[in-house]
Amino acid sequence: MEMSEQRKIRVVVAKPGLDGHDRGAKVVARALRDAGMEVIYTGLHQTPRQIVETVIQEDPDVLCLSILSGAHNAIFPRIMELMGENEIDDVLILAGGVIPEADRAELKDLGLEGFHGPGTPLKEIVDYIRNHLKR
Repeated sequence: MEMSEQRKIRVVVAKPGLDGHDRGAKVVARALRDAGMEVIYTGLHQTPRQIVETVIQEDPDVLCLSILSGAHNAIFPRIMELMGENEIDDVLILAGGVIPEADRAELKDLGLEGFHGPGTPLKEIVDYIRNHLKR
């Protein structure tokens, strides 16, 4: 078996900005862990720079961003800018929380994918990650 097949999928779950509601992020983190993934949860109130530093340090396969505050159009582009500055282009970046359909196309153009809002079945998120990473 190749090393990449033996290694668990690594996921960073981050809560950017001043959003203080992390129940959904914790539920997703637990579901990913229960599905056999290695999960690093950043905790609340992370700046874009802190999130990207965590990505650099932890070398995840996936970054899950969860936001409910409505600041996604300001915070997510900054995260993507910092990812680019650090030449990080091999991480699947998912966006969760309350993100209106009208905002998704622009965020997709930046490189975000897999928009999963409140009420998304957890298996759908697990399957999305596995299917995208082919594991």
